[in-house]
Amino acid sequence: MPTPTKGPRLGGGPAHERLLLANLAAALFTHKSIKTTETKAKRLRPVAERLITFAKRGDLHARRRVLAVIGDKNVVHELFAEIAPLVEHREGGYTRITKLGFRKGDNASMVQIELVLEPVNPKQKSAKKTAAAAKSTGEAAPAAAKSTESVAEIEEEAAESTESVENETVAAEVADADAEVAAEAPAAEADAADEAPAEDAK
Repeated sequence: MPTPTKGPRLGGGPAHERLLLANLAAALFTHKSIKTTETKAKRLRPVAERLITFAKRGDLHARRRVLAVIGDKNVVHELFAEIAPLVEHREGGYTRITKLGFRKGDNASMVQIELVLEPVNPKQKSAKKTAAAAKSTGEAAPAAAKSTESVAEIEEEAAESTESVENETVAAEVADADAEVAAEAPAAEADAADEAPAEDAK
């Protein structure tokens, strides 16, 4: 088999390498931490993190994509049911590699690769970012004050317009009442005049 042009080769061929990485990922998800060589751990990290990203998605298609890599349904169930909720709020960086020294037989560099399952702590903002945020809020405050002032002015104008409309309606009602009274007054006087001669005749 020809030597690949780039990167380390694991196993005898590409299919063997895929199976080897799948078995390492299954062991990592089962035990949460495994000890292996540095080369294998570096090749395992992107594979494992991709599978965890599928598990965070959580739908049936994602489960089938993971089952295409890891054939063990128990491991896939553990990945989706237990590991995915623990890393739900973490945006990448699901694994950690710690160097352990060199192996005694062939002097290979040994590492421990483990899942990062601790809860995510919010980052502390630096002084520059807090100053920039304060400046932006300081600029936003006058704009908000202006908008509240304009809203208050609009409300005042609306109240004045409603008052003027109410005054006009009241004036119209008063004018109508005056007109009715003025119309009723001559009729009452005429009735009184008719009644007076009748009483005189008696």
